Amino acid sequence: MKALVYQGPGQKSWTEVPDPVIQHPTDVIVKMVATTICGTDLHILKGDVPEVTPGRILGHEGIGVITEVGSGVTQLAVGDRVILACVSSCGRCSNCRQGLYSHCLDPEGIAGIGWIFGYMIDGTQAEYVRVPFAENSVYKVPEGVTDAEGILLSDILPTGFEIGVQYGQVTPGDVVAVIGSGPVGLSAVMTARLYGPSKIIAIDLDAARLARAQDFGASATVNSGDADWKDQVLAHTDGLGVDVAIEAVGIPQTFTMATEIVRPGGHVANIGVHGKPVELALNKLWISNIDIAMGLVNTNTLGMLLKLVAAHQLPVEKFVTHEFGFDQILDAYDTFGNAAQHDALKVLIH
Repeated sequence: MKALVYQGPGQKSWTEVPDPVIQHPTDVIVKMVATTICGTDLHILKGDVPEVTPGRILGHEGIGVITEVGSGVTQLAVGDRVILACVSSCGRCSNCRQGLYSHCLDPEGIAGIGWIFGYMIDGTQAEYVRVPFAENSVYKVPEGVTDAEGILLSDILPTGFEIGVQYGQVTPGDVVAVIGSGPVGLSAVMTARLYGPSKIIAIDLDAARLARAQDFGASATVNSGDADWKDQVLAHTDGLGVDVAIEAVGIPQTFTMATEIVRPGGHVANIGVHGKPVELALNKLWISNIDIAMGLVNTNTLGMLLKLVAAHQLPVEKFVTHEFGFDQILDAYDTFGNAAQHDALKVLIH
C-alpha cells in the first residue's frame, strides 16, 4: 500500500510500505476513506517530538471502512464505516475506567500514553491502518454524516471541547477568550457555545482567521498585533479580565498572553502543543487564585459530539477548506503547512 512516511526531521515521503495485519485479537484493519493533517504532524516533522522514529507512518485522524476484524472483536463487522479516535484505549486499565483514555496504561504495551497513531505505531495517512483496541477506539458513523464532518471528530473537535472548554470550566455568562484561531482554537470557539458564555473573544494575528472566527461563533475579535490588544480584550469585560482564557497556539508568548488577561479566580486552559519551555510568572500569579489546566485529549466526548454533528447542531463542515486525493498528500502538506498563504483550515484527503 501507499503511505506518508516520516523520514526524520524535515523529511517525509509518499511511498510503498507493507500492508498492516492483525496483531492482536482486539485489532481491526480499516481501509481509509479520508484522513487529514494535524498541527501535531507538523511538530513531528520539525523534530519537536523526538520519540517518533524514521519509518513511522504519520497521521492520527481518519474515517474508513473495516475490512478485517480480530477474533476478539464482536461489536464491529467488516463493512462498518467508522471514525477513528486519535487516542487508543484498552478500556480496562485504571486510567481508562476514569475516562482518562489519553493515559491508557496498556496501549500496545507502551504504558502511559493513549495517543499512539502516527507516534508509537503506524498512523492513518495510509491506504490501510491497523486499529488496536478497536471496540474502544472507533465509532460507527451515522447515516448522513459526511467525511468532511466526521473527520473533525477524530481529534480537533474533542480537543477544543475537552481541553479548552471543559478544562477551562466555562459556565453560563462567562467571558471566554480563545487565543489562536486555527482549527483547534475555532473548535473551542464553536463548542464553548454549548455552555452559554456571554461573550467569546477570538484573538489572533491573522485578520482572515479572525473574520472566520466570527462565522464559528466568536462575538468579538482582537488582533494581537495591535499595540493595545490587551486593552481591547479588557474592554469586553468589567476591566478585571476574562473568566476563561484558552491558549490554542503552543508558543511561550501566547501562553503568557493567556495569563495576562485572566481575571482573579479565573481559568487558563492550555490546548497548544508546546515545543519549548514557558516561563511562568508565579511571583505575580500566585495571588490571583487562578487555575491552569492542560492535557492531551481523551476523546471521551467523541460519542456525544457525534450526536450533535449528526443532528446538525454543530456546523463542522465549515472547517474543511481544501480537498485532495491520497496521491496529492504532499500538496496537502504544503497547503496546510502554509495555511495563512492558502487561507486554509483543515484539509480533507480522500
